[in-house]
Amino acid sequence: MLNVANGIARLGHRSSICAWWGTDPRGALIEQAAADAGTEVEPGAAGASYTSVAQATLDDEGRATYTFDLTWDIPEVVDLDGVAHVHTGSIGATLEPGGAKVVDLVTRLREHATISYDPNARPAIMGSAAEVLERVEALVALSDVVKASDEDLEWLYPGVPVADALRRWVDLGPAVAVCTRGPLGAYAVLRNSRDHLVVPQNSVQLADTVGAGDSFMAGLISGLTDAGLLGGAAQRARLYEAGWAQLSTALHRAVVTSSVTVSHAGAYGPTLAEVRAVIAADPALA
Repeated sequence: MLNVANGIARLGHRSSICAWWGTDPRGALIEQAAADAGTEVEPGAAGASYTSVAQATLDDEGRATYTFDLTWDIPEVVDLDGVAHVHTGSIGATLEPGGAKVVDLVTRLREHATISYDPNARPAIMGSAAEVLERVEALVALSDVVKASDEDLEWLYPGVPVADALRRWVDLGPAVAVCTRGPLGAYAVLRNSRDHLVVPQNSVQLADTVGAGDSFMAGLISGLTDAGLLGGAAQRARLYEAGWAQLSTALHRAVVTSSVTVSHAGAYGPTLAEVRAVIAADPALA
């Protein structure tokens, strides 16, 4: 979630992270990365006995696989005033004891904040799809915007076409569900429309895919926020009434933000100026 929080901050929005790390050198690196991006840190985040580690291994095409050494909880969040949108996902929403607390926090925040969710499947930690599907779908039902990769959907719903899996999700409650498909761009469905939208990826020189999904999510949240479709109860109402004309700009921003990230090594978070420069250079992305 740090990549998403930092990505949102780099795109010009106020962002904070509620997470769990230690007071060790790795924890210090996390805090420095948040500070460099302009991301605020919720009190109590540095309460873990040690900082969790995710190790990325790249194949010959720059695609990443991960191994983990984890401890996970979240600090108690008392002051919810001023929270307009909350994003969660991946192991933070499924690994206990923190996972249940995430669900409780999202449920409490939903009354006055919009919600986004990315399952971001990590089978090595989450276990089998059958073990986590109930939690995943409970969080989908609490969300206004959900996003997953095609690999996530294949793991959760083997053999089910992407369009059918996304339609299943919006039938649970969200206004919009999006699937990222790497070089094929993104596929999106709306709760209030039987049509779908395919957003093509722009061509870039690939460095690696680390942080690509998080960057897409940051770009999508940023774009929907700037469109007045995330950030509170009134924005939620507009989101559920919106059509593709209102959402297409945000989806293009998400795709471009992700493309800038994969053109750099590591989980690079582009600025809004960088994203706008890419869009301006290619009218098809506007």
